[in-house]
Amino acid sequence: MGNIIGLFDWRPELANMPNVESIGDDFILLNKPIISSIFEYPFKVDVVTAIIYEKGEMKGKMDLKPYHSKGAGMIIIMPDQILEYEYISPDFSGMFIVMSKRFVGSLGIEDTFSTFVSVRDNPCIPLGSEGMEAMQIYYTMMQRAISVKDHPNRLEIAKNLTRALFYGVGFSLHKASDDKQKSKHEMLVDHFVKLVQVHYKHHRRLEFYADKLCITPKYMSTIIKQTSGKAAGEWIDDYVMLEGKALLKSTNMTIQQISDELNFPSQSFFGKYFKRLVGVSPKEYRKS
Repeated sequence: MGNIIGLFDWRPELANMPNVESIGDDFILLNKPIISSIFEYPFKVDVVTAIIYEKGEMKGKMDLKPYHSKGAGMIIIMPDQILEYEYISPDFSGMFIVMSKRFVGSLGIEDTFSTFVSVRDNPCIPLGSEGMEAMQIYYTMMQRAISVKDHPNRLEIAKNLTRALFYGVGFSLHKASDDKQKSKHEMLVDHFVKLVQVHYKHHRRLEFYADKLCITPKYMSTIIKQTSGKAAGEWIDDYVMLEGKALLKSTNMTIQQISDELNFPSQSFFGKYFKRLVGVSPKEYRKS
């Protein structure tokens, strides 16, 4: 598919930024960074990002799910999630931890621990005073460990401290999840949306999802609409268009390549589908 940028390139933001400690591109700490880019379109990144925020407010969506952080807490953004920023308050302040896929994969916890699944469902974690103090201690320890450039074991220290962080975060997420009681209809919507997240590039027919859920398309459509307020077909269309917008804005893929990536029969078909839902053509959206 030629030279594809693939994902939004966050690295230029760090080029001239103070208060940055790093181990190559694998692990980066940013203390109260000033992010100059305000993203007005959906985009993807190829890293895990944890934001420990001390004050301020941030609103947006991750994979179409709204999030709202205010006060003190933590946001964890996983690789390949599609982000949409809607609002960041002027007083927003936080410590950013950026980890490559390679670094996270080397921790040895993704296949045996369900934290990563929970994070995708619950990216915002409120922190009380004790939780914030623990995060600040972790950040300070990590800062000190990786600032010693000639330490032969600083990568291993970073890995072990990060394992501890994820296990601690995982407990909080699972506890919060256990406290939430969902109805059968809400659970059905959750299962449907998770199926859409996996299959939207290849399957846009309701029958496919109803079959996976072992129910009729009519019953599925009724429950999805009544419970979520959005029709099942709209959920599918929204995921397809979110991916299309992200690829148009954060990659140099051609429109034909994007059409192929989303499994449309032709570029023309993709263009009509996109314009019907977005209001402008893919070409016009890319230029906007």
